[in-house]
Amino acid sequence: MPLNAFKFGMASAITAAILWLVCSLLVMLMPSMMLSMSGDMLHMELNDMGWHLTLTGVVTGLVAWFVAAGIAGWLLAAVYNRLQSSN
Repeated sequence: MPLNAFKFGMASAITAAILWLVCSLLVMLMPSMMLSMSGDMLHMELNDMGWHLTLTGVVTGLVAWFVAAGIAGWLLAAVYNRLQSSN
């Protein structure tokens, strides 16, 4: 069964946007905890650094992740459909 590449791409984009907004909210509410967790995820010591969170940065990141995830989701579905049709 083929995937609708556009809908899959939109679902990916919307999911990434929601995750970005949740992450940004957590950074606003718990900056030191999120900085420590980010450092753990990247295997780095980031505690000496700080967040520079602005509304412009949140919106720019939101748009960038929305577009990137949408394209990646569309591409994933298109490749999947192509592989399905070759059977």
